[in-house]
Amino acid sequence: MTTYRPRNIRITIVEDDPEIRLNLALLINTTEGLICQYTFSNAEEFLTNLDSVDPELVLMDIQLPGMSGIDAVRRLKEKNPEAEALMLTVYQDDKLVFDSLCAGASGYLVKSTPPEKIVESIREVLNGGAPMSTQIARMVVSSFQKKNESGLTEREYDVLDQLCKGKSYKNIGDALFISQDTVRSHIKSIYKKLEVNSKSEAVVKAFRERLV
Repeated sequence: MTTYRPRNIRITIVEDDPEIRLNLALLINTTEGLICQYTFSNAEEFLTNLDSVDPELVLMDIQLPGMSGIDAVRRLKEKNPEAEALMLTVYQDDKLVFDSLCAGASGYLVKSTPPEKIVESIREVLNGGAPMSTQIARMVVSSFQKKNESGLTEREYDVLDQLCKGKSYKNIGDALFISQDTVRSHIKSIYKKLEVNSKSEAVVKAFRERLV
C-alpha cells in the first residue's frame, strides 16, 4: 500500500535581520504543507543562487543591504514568472506598495503581522490572492480619490476595490452578495474598460490612477 504524502510548498526568505529570518524560518517549518528551503541576508546572494533555489514563494524584505527587495522581486519575476513574492517590511508607504506591485509582488505585509496571518497570507498568495495587512489596505484605499473618467459602474468600482484588497473571486462574491460568475463578468468588463489583461495590471492601474 502506498501512503500519499502532501507536497510541501517551497519557501525562500530574504531578510537581513538574523532574528527575524530565524523566526520566519521556524514558523514556516512548523507549519504543515510549507517548508523553508533557503534563507538569504541580501538580494544579491539570493539572485546569484536563484536557478538552484527555484522558490515557489519568496518572503522578501524591502530595505536590504545593497539591492532593494523591490528590485530583487523585479529580477525574480523576469527570471521566474511563476514564482510568487510576498513583501514583509516595516514600511507603511503607499509608494512602496505601488512599486512592489509594479515589480510583481503578490502581497504586502508589515512585520508586526501575527504569525498565523503570515501563514494565512502565504496560502492566499498561492491560491491566487493578493493579501495586504489591514493597515496597509486602509492606508492605500484612503489615500486615493475615485476618478469618474474610467467609465466603471459603481458595482465595478466595488469589485475593483475588493480586488485591490486581495480578495478571491469567491470572497468578492460573498462580500457583495453576488455569484462568482457575476464577479467574473464584472472583472472582464473592468479589464476591458481599464485596457488591462490581468488582475495585477488592474490593481496597479487602480492605484496609479486613484480609482479606489
